[in-house]
Amino acid sequence: MHIGLINRYHQWLGLPELEAVSLGEGNTPMIHWATWDSHRIWLKLEGCNPTGSFKDRGMTVAVSQARFAGGKAVICASTGNTAASAAAYAGRAGLKAFVVIPNGQVALAKMIQASAYGATILAIEGNFDQALQAVRAVAEQESWIALVNSVNPWRLRGQETGAYEILDDLGHAPASLVLPVGNAGNISAYFHGFRRRNEGIPQLFGIQAQGADPLVQDRDLDKVTTVASAIRIGRPASAHLAKEAVKESHGQFHAVSDSQILQAHEELAHGGVFVEPASAAAYAGLKILYRRRLLPTGDVVAILTGNGLKDSQTPAMWASVEPQIVESQHLLESIGQVMNP
Repeated sequence: MHIGLINRYHQWLGLPELEAVSLGEGNTPMIHWATWDSHRIWLKLEGCNPTGSFKDRGMTVAVSQARFAGGKAVICASTGNTAASAAAYAGRAGLKAFVVIPNGQVALAKMIQASAYGATILAIEGNFDQALQAVRAVAEQESWIALVNSVNPWRLRGQETGAYEILDDLGHAPASLVLPVGNAGNISAYFHGFRRRNEGIPQLFGIQAQGADPLVQDRDLDKVTTVASAIRIGRPASAHLAKEAVKESHGQFHAVSDSQILQAHEELAHGGVFVEPASAAAYAGLKILYRRRLLPTGDVVAILTGNGLKDSQTPAMWASVEPQIVESQHLLESIGQVMNP
């Protein structure tokens, strides 16, 4: 039986006594991927959460608190994963969900998922940052609708549980943690989670995509572009928290190109780990950090934030999706040609 994150980590979350809105989130696999010299590489598979992304960690807490406070609906701006998670947990709680997306900039699979959960999807012309500005204004005007983006402190508190699980899995803090950075809430949540548990803080490395790397450039960007749609954000709402986390942990921000993301995407998939492009960005960044000898010795954990089925179109950029048509009587011959080209 899976008790969910609120019941598992209640003593650390600071919540009032409430009925948890849970879908059995958390307890995601952390697999040993490889050993590179003195570095033991671990992958935390957050795509194994109920809606396929790390967002469920924060959403169970944010929606539980929203229902406890008497809310009737939740609202969020989203590049896809937040939308699906908010819709699922709102449905579980008996609340309405409103999702605002930048028109034409969200993977189709993510919109289908949010819609299937019952969300009302509203598209605006503009980018994610403008969508977030709009939903914040609505939530400020109406107390019955709860904003569940990562500017919600309860969202970030729930995402701290990722750090708790890593400590429980390893029995100690890793030497470093590598994760993708978009709106920048998750990296700060991990930092506060490690700090709250007081069992050591890893160096935090935030990976952004070139073309959507405001924290690397240390300035907001009005126009952003990258194949990794989940982190296609030019004005991170939690930038100040992310900068604090990286500075206090003696970490760094780095950017990776779309070609490096796609290469990492393929490498992970061929090793049995299918993730969305934003997660592949973290792995691409990990490889660069290793090559540049920037990783401290010991355990290194990469946070792979979303399942590959969240974006079924991008793999077609490197994978052949058309089957090879063969005659049944020549099947073995065709297999032989692959095995012995």
